[in-house]
Amino acid sequence: MNTISISSFRVPLPSSSFKPSPHHPQSHSLGFCVPRALHTPSPYSLRLRVSSKSRSSAFSVEREASDADEEFDDEEDDEEDDDDVAADEYDELSGDESEGVDQSDDEIELKLSVAAAGAPPRTEEFKWQRVEKLRNEVREFGEEIIDVDELVSIYDFRIDKFQVKFVISACISLDDSNFPTCCVNISQTFGDSIVGLLTGDSAVNKDAQVLIMTTEILRNMLYQSVGMVSSGDSLFHVDVIVLDEVHYLSDISRGTVWEEIVIYCPKKVQLICLSATVANPDELAGWIGKIHGKTELVTSSKRPVPLTWHFSTKTSMLPLLDGTGTRMNRKLSLNYLQLNASGIRSSRDDGRRKKSRRRADEMAYDDTDSTYGQPLSKNDINAIRRSQVPQITDTLWQLKARDMLPAIWFIFSRKGCDAAVQYLEDYNLLDDCETSEVELALKRFRIQYPDAVRQTAIKGLQQGVAAHHAGCLPLWKSFIEELFQRGLVKVVFATETLAAGINMPARTTVIASLSKRSESGRIQLSSNELLQMAGRAGRRGIDNEGHVVLIQTPYEGAEESCKILFAGLEPLVSQFTASYGMVLNLLAGAKVTRRSSASEDMKALQTGRTLEEARKLVEQSFGNYVSSNVMLAAREELTKIKKEVEMLTLELTDEAIDKKSKKLLSEAAYKEIIDLQEELREQKRLRTELRRKMESRKISSLKPLLEEFENGQLPFLCLQYNDSEGVQHAVPAVYLGKVDSLDGSKLKMMVSADDAIAINGKELSFEFEPSLEPSYYVALGSDNSWYLFTEKWIKAVYKTGFPNVTLAQGDALPREIMSALLDKEEMKWEKLSDSEFGGVWFMEGSLETWSWSLNVPIFSSLSEDDELLHKTEAYHSAVESYKAQRTKVGRLKKKISRTEGFKEYKKVLDMTKLTEDKIKRLKTRSKRLTNRIEQIEPSGWKEFLQISNVIHETRALDINTHVIFPLGETAAAIRGENELWLAIVLRNKILKELKPAPLAAVLASLVSEGIKVRPGKNNSYIYESTTTVLDVINFLNEQRNSLLELQEKHGVNIPCCLDGQFSGMVEAWASGLTWRELMMDCAMDEGDLARLLRRTIDLLAQVPKLPDIDPVLQSNARSASDVMDRPPISELAG
Repeated sequence: MNTISISSFRVPLPSSSFKPSPHHPQSHSLGFCVPRALHTPSPYSLRLRVSSKSRSSAFSVEREASDADEEFDDEEDDEEDDDDVAADEYDELSGDESEGVDQSDDEIELKLSVAAAGAPPRTEEFKWQRVEKLRNEVREFGEEIIDVDELVSIYDFRIDKFQVKFVISACISLDDSNFPTCCVNISQTFGDSIVGLLTGDSAVNKDAQVLIMTTEILRNMLYQSVGMVSSGDSLFHVDVIVLDEVHYLSDISRGTVWEEIVIYCPKKVQLICLSATVANPDELAGWIGKIHGKTELVTSSKRPVPLTWHFSTKTSMLPLLDGTGTRMNRKLSLNYLQLNASGIRSSRDDGRRKKSRRRADEMAYDDTDSTYGQPLSKNDINAIRRSQVPQITDTLWQLKARDMLPAIWFIFSRKGCDAAVQYLEDYNLLDDCETSEVELALKRFRIQYPDAVRQTAIKGLQQGVAAHHAGCLPLWKSFIEELFQRGLVKVVFATETLAAGINMPARTTVIASLSKRSESGRIQLSSNELLQMAGRAGRRGIDNEGHVVLIQTPYEGAEESCKILFAGLEPLVSQFTASYGMVLNLLAGAKVTRRSSASEDMKALQTGRTLEEARKLVEQSFGNYVSSNVMLAAREELTKIKKEVEMLTLELTDEAIDKKSKKLLSEAAYKEIIDLQEELREQKRLRTELRRKMESRKISSLKPLLEEFENGQLPFLCLQYNDSEGVQHAVPAVYLGKVDSLDGSKLKMMVSADDAIAINGKELSFEFEPSLEPSYYVALGSDNSWYLFTEKWIKAVYKTGFPNVTLAQGDALPREIMSALLDKEEMKWEKLSDSEFGGVWFMEGSLETWSWSLNVPIFSSLSEDDELLHKTEAYHSAVESYKAQRTKVGRLKKKISRTEGFKEYKKVLDMTKLTEDKIKRLKTRSKRLTNRIEQIEPSGWKEFLQISNVIHETRALDINTHVIFPLGETAAAIRGENELWLAIVLRNKILKELKPAPLAAVLASLVSEGIKVRPGKNNSYIYESTTTVLDVINFLNEQRNSLLELQEKHGVNIPCCLDGQFSGMVEAWASGLTWRELMMDCAMDEGDLARLLRRTIDLLAQVPKLPDIDPVLQSNARSASDVMDRPPISELAG
């Protein structure tokens, strides 16, 4: 039976892998597999456990633990620096990063860690005796014999009802030899002989009963049970596999490995899957149950330490939610903030303003109405928000005054974290005793790891603040974590990667922004990401409650915070994709081997899986399961919605409305209204023609006007549009130019290529005259946003503007400077409004454009006498004609409303309006279902076949006979992002001629993806590679291009990394340069360089164990690995 459970109970296990002890051949080993990311549950999240009960199973191991890389590299690779971070303003500390959240002391930990040597104390022996007695009773009488009070009394810490249930379940399901291990694990009393650890390049007590490993290592072992049979390796037994943080199944880079483990895992092996952030546990449980046996789902949403949400502004820190916890605190609404800023007393404080008070009490968290009943414009909203942005010290002193320290402060950029620490270097958060302890700890650390000390962080550390991000050495980060746990660091400014795999709980978490930078521009945090970071708050046994503080920023307020918070968890989505390693291991059969004689015959050692057998495995992915169930139901509902919309649309036709009206009205009343309605339609048609004529006159007036400014000054404009909610916005802006005139710009290419932006009059009910066709222009608004628009959205053009003259001799012209700044942007435009005359789009500016936007005047300072557009007579005449016709239509509507039968006719119109609203809701529902279907559409088998074609054409494996060739054997054994590319490189004879240091440099170019130079550093450098290394990389680049062409031919899109930018740094380290010499004025962050060196060592360590690799190359790789694996890098593996 399988069990799925969702709860706040957790089993935090470090990463590793294992083998059975040869000294105990009869015993079974209990195997655990978990990633390094350990998440704290939030009040809105669930923890998932999936358990497949069994006795034992065996599968073989062909490769050593070093065949897999550690996962913490991938977590930190996602970080990017934000160059625009300033140290002195809180709102400028922003950036990017990603991944999960760590365990907290508020959780019950089942620690599988290497304990101190020595015999267990007498109290532990007594526990073992009681456990043994309980186990025997369960075996003899069944689980009903268990006395819950007796069970609870065994442990020296409090356990809740769910944990009791878990312990009982574990007693029943585990093998006899493993039950004591599980109980000791729960009581946190494991010893050295029980637990082992295997990572990508090291093994500790690998013969222990309980072993911890990364998902990649476990997946490699499971390949042996479904693919190539091990030759000579001994078998070992496994009873249980635990997958912690199983929601990583949705991770783009790692999700496939998690799904493969569940798919390949023998059914006799029990699976236990844990997570706190799974929105669709029923789907996950159903999938595991289908491919692995009966599954039980256990859920719990209780959090031992409750969370309280706060919102920090410049002047205060208030509860984010109201008393019910379901709505935003009204004192954080834009309306209320506007009242406070203007000095007006709130309606709650003034009993005489009852009407305003009722209105304020009814405000939702997205309220944008002003005090006087008029909607707030975008400029008003931004002004209110900017006035409420706090500095770091504003929020910090609120935390200190409320006894909410220690705190983890999430800022999504390395530079932002470091700037925050430097900003607080003069603010001491420690007392004298704590300062002395920090200095003593620092002194000891300096003696033990002299090269790992981060000099720029020492002053802040002595004040009780520190930074924690991927740019720091792992040793230094571990030191910060230790001080934080001891209470000697009060505030840690961290990137989001701190939330992955580190036991560093705090009383408070502060989240500096609700958005972060990504490769596609700035994106908003998902609810999962927000709740995972928030879950770090609250320490069990220490805090009665945890605190989460969100911060006002120039673009995000309490409204956005509540929208994300109440959005709910995102469902798990399959990321299953095929890889070269997967295809080779599943299809490989016979190996090409030489007989002892000189014969050229081949010998088949085994039979591989057929394509049909492989397809059955691949199609067991989570995505296929979801698609076969959810997609079928979604498509059925889409069909029903489509039919219902078609039926309702028939009710909106003129014939249907006339038919209903005729039934309700007398003949005379019906004729009167019908005649008036016909006249109204004709008048509306004329109004539409006049409006189009007005817009055409506007275009004809503006075109020559704007052309005059193309080479002259940059005039001020007034842009006006209504948003999707009907709120009108007027934006002052400075005109840059016509898009077509921006030769070579990214914007011009985008507008010409993007059908969503392009204007196509042929799709309308009329065609533009060639001379009057709208054109796109670009301007910079006073809100520091770029605007892309047609003549339709220009309300006024002014004589005044920025003179297009240089400020100093040799400087560029203002128009050239602004054009260059525009071209730097990512071109992530968002549509504000649309029309038949083109749309209006906007895109946030940068810090470099901010000073320009500040000089755009407000409307009140611009004179009406300077307006140019309204002085055009033709346009003025067209406007007056349109206004007169609009008045005529309005009078005709009033005339209809005074007719005898209008009351009954209005009922028909109201029913028509309800029908239109219903159609709108159905279409919205249809769009959501369509998006869901696109999200879960599987593609695994198609990719599998495409990759198999590449493998076949490169002669790595014959997909018809399943004969695997030496290239395929090497690729099947290696672990990396593109196994085939790595195998092609390692089997190249040119590497045989390289000495250890150049060899390391060349291999570093294969694993340097995501490593970057630190931005904004002058007079910094990186070591250049030797000519030998550069020649080899250039030679390999030709082979890389050939493989990329072959991949493109078959539709395969797997990166082939070859970047020699940092190979010189690796070569210098492998040649014996010290760490201090290497980092002197280095343009790389310590953490990035350490990660690159660690990756290179991991790849070098694989080479001696790969099949059919030249012995000379294996020897050189071993030598290079040994030389490079020295402090402080050697300390990173453990």
